[in-house]
Amino acid sequence: MDLGGSGEELVAALAQLVRFVRQVSTAGGLSTAASSLLNRLSREGPQRLTELARADGVSQPAMTQMVTRMEREGLVRRTSSTDDRRGVLVGVTDAGVDLVGRRRAEQAEALQALIARLDPDEQKAVVTALPALARAIEAQTSA
Repeated sequence: MDLGGSGEELVAALAQLVRFVRQVSTAGGLSTAASSLLNRLSREGPQRLTELARADGVSQPAMTQMVTRMEREGLVRRTSSTDDRRGVLVGVTDAGVDLVGRRRAEQAEALQALIARLDPDEQKAVVTALPALARAIEAQTSA
């Protein structure tokens, strides 16, 4: 299916949606980068600093600084790798998991309120389209 000119409109709309959802979440007062890191760790499990830096497109020293700040806040912890004693893994703590949950609840509530302002046909379209896009993204990233 060719989206034609609407492909750019769709990208702009998705960017607005992402910005909206990020702005409504105030729990923990995290930066976008810190929130992204916490979400990744809670979803994917412990990872090496080098993997985290590469995934976010930042330098390893920048990632180390962010992890150090988040470690001081009790959101993440470093542990020795069982595969390589020299390696360090960064994982999310229970407090970090709790914060991710609170932020997601805030975001879900705001998104539900936003969708509720649409007419019923638009509501149905959004509720159908967003999970379908998520599945397509998941299939793309696991391929």
